[in-house]
Amino acid sequence: MAWTDSDILQQFRDPRTREKAFTALTQQYSKRVYWHVRRMVEDHEDANDITQNVLVKVWRKLDDFREEAGLFTWIYRIATNEALSFLEQRNRRQSVPLEPESASAAAGAYLDAEEAEDRLHHAINTLPARQKQVFLLRYYDEMPYEEMSSVLDTSVGALKASYHHAVQKIKEQLTSH
Repeated sequence: MAWTDSDILQQFRDPRTREKAFTALTQQYSKRVYWHVRRMVEDHEDANDITQNVLVKVWRKLDDFREEAGLFTWIYRIATNEALSFLEQRNRRQSVPLEPESASAAAGAYLDAEEAEDRLHHAINTLPARQKQVFLLRYYDEMPYEEMSSVLDTSVGALKASYHHAVQKIKEQLTSH
């Protein structure tokens, strides 16, 4: 059954159906949150842990949801912030930067789909955090700039500029190897 945001919120507000609301919330949004987070952090286990943290955080703060934006927009913002926090913590713990692909792998004239995807992910991971976030939202999630503006609390113009710069850097990375 597909739940609407208002169905979930109505179930949440009624103490007798709160458990049903949590089930509905997780059924409706866990997969979308997981894939959004997974694109940012790449590792399945990390994405799974972050998704669980996001759903718990959303549940605890659902009373604070003011319905100024859509429920998923609000959840997306929480998920994005959780993933970025995770990435910042992980980057602080890592003392050695990621090594670029070996020259022999880049020298091959033929790339299979897995290698091409690996190179794309490597290029994306070289982006600054904000550009990476904007690129992932736009490229993979095909999120409109207006919605992204609401999620990230940034102007549409700044988002377009970030996306453009991200695309240019990715192109440079892919063609330089």
